[in-house]
Amino acid sequence: MHSKQFGFTVIEMMVVVSILAILALIAIPSQIERIVREEVKAAMPLADAAKDPISEAWKATKTLPINNAEALLPVPEKVVSNFISKLEVADGAIHMTFGNKARTQLSGKVLSFRPAVIEESQAVPITWVCGNAKAPNQMAVKGKNNTNIPDIYLPGICR
Repeated sequence: MHSKQFGFTVIEMMVVVSILAILALIAIPSQIERIVREEVKAAMPLADAAKDPISEAWKATKTLPINNAEALLPVPEKVVSNFISKLEVADGAIHMTFGNKARTQLSGKVLSFRPAVIEESQAVPITWVCGNAKAPNQMAVKGKNNTNIPDIYLPGICR
């Protein structure tokens, strides 16, 4: 009399484990991209510290601060956050350098915010152009874009 066996053979288990391993290898890179993109998003509010003084300078004098001192900010290495090692104002543009607790994919990389203005009118508020994004029609972008973060890590608003 033969008894029935229940369960999986070793070969069947190896096939299941192999399939799970392949699925995990496919999923990991996309998760890392998402995590890095989230770090970029989490760091972006630090730029707000410089946006207000730059906007006020444009409204008052129709000029943009050339450095942190003119924007009434501390030296770049003193404006930091969990993911940002320095924030620098240069000719009205804001350049945030990633460091501190940022992932290795971002370490040393720069994200720029450039002011877009209507040169004929100081009353029109500044619009901020993030990274490699295009400026709105009819507006002139000031400052240099130093963004060197790969597009896959940039939020949609910065591409």
